[in-house]
Amino acid sequence: MKITVSISGKETSYIAQFSMRKFISVTILASLILLISSRSTESVFENQVRVAAAKNNLIEQKEEIVHLKTSMDQQVTAVVKDLAKMKVELTRLDMLSEKLADDAGLQSEYFVIPSDMKQSLAMETDLQISTQTLEKSLEIKIQQLEALESVLFGLNIDHQSKLAGRPIEKGWLSSNYGLRKDPFNGKPTMHRGVDYAGREGDPVIATGAGIVTWSGPRSGYGNLVEIDHGNGLRTRYAHNKSNTVNVGDVVTRGQLIALMGSTGRSTGVHVHYEVLRNGQRVDPTRFINR
Repeated sequence: MKITVSISGKETSYIAQFSMRKFISVTILASLILLISSRSTESVFENQVRVAAAKNNLIEQKEEIVHLKTSMDQQVTAVVKDLAKMKVELTRLDMLSEKLADDAGLQSEYFVIPSDMKQSLAMETDLQISTQTLEKSLEIKIQQLEALESVLFGLNIDHQSKLAGRPIEKGWLSSNYGLRKDPFNGKPTMHRGVDYAGREGDPVIATGAGIVTWSGPRSGYGNLVEIDHGNGLRTRYAHNKSNTVNVGDVVTRGQLIALMGSTGRSTGVHVHYEVLRNGQRVDPTRFINR
C-alpha cells in the first residue's frame, strides 16, 4: 500500500509517494524530535527557576547573617560597656574596703585586690580573658568583703557590748553603791547597785549590747530585766512598771527595755541598776562614767 502526498503552489507543485511502512517511520521520527525539543526547553526553564530560587535563598541568608552580625556587635558592645562599669565599681569597692580596713586599724593589704590582677584588668583587651579575670577578681573581692564585714561586726559588737552611760534617758541619781540605811528598817545595809529616780513610765535603756536572760517578776526586784553582755558581764534593771523585751531578745546599747516604776521592794519610782562580773555584783559607777 502506498500513500501519495501532493503539495501545490502558484508556481511549483510537489508530489511524492510513500509506502505505509515508510510513512509511519517518518511520522514517529518527527514526533520524537518534537518531544525532545519540547522537553529540552522545559528542562532549561526548570533549571533557571532552580538557580533563581537558590540565588534568592542565598540573598536571604546573607541578609540574615548581616542582621545577626549587627545584633552580635550590639550585644558585644553592651557587654564591653557592662564590663567597664563592673571594673569601675570593683575599683570603688576596693578603695572603700581599703579605707574601712585602715580606719579599723587592720592591715589593708588583706582586703584589696592583688596589684598584678589590677594591672591585668586594666590592660587586658581580649574580651574572653578580660571576663575571666574580672570574674576571679569579683570572687576575691566578695571573699574580702565578707571577711571585712565579719571583722567589723565583731569589733562593733565588742564596742557595743562594753557597758557605758546611765540606764535612763532622764532622771537623777537617788542612791549610790555601798553602805546605806535600809529604807524599810533603817539599819545599815549594803546597797549593791545604784538608783535613778524619775517619773513613772520614763524609759529604761540598756547600757550595752547583749542578750536578755531574764524578763519578769523576781523576788525583791519587782519587774526585772537582766542582760548578758558576754565576757562575764551582766546588768540588771529592777522595779520596772513593765518590761518591753523578752528572754532571748538581742538588744543594743541605748535600746528601750522597760518603763520606770516602783514594783517589788521599793519606796518610790526609780530604776535599780546593777552590774555583775562573773556572778558578783560590783560598783556600776566606773561603767556609768565611761
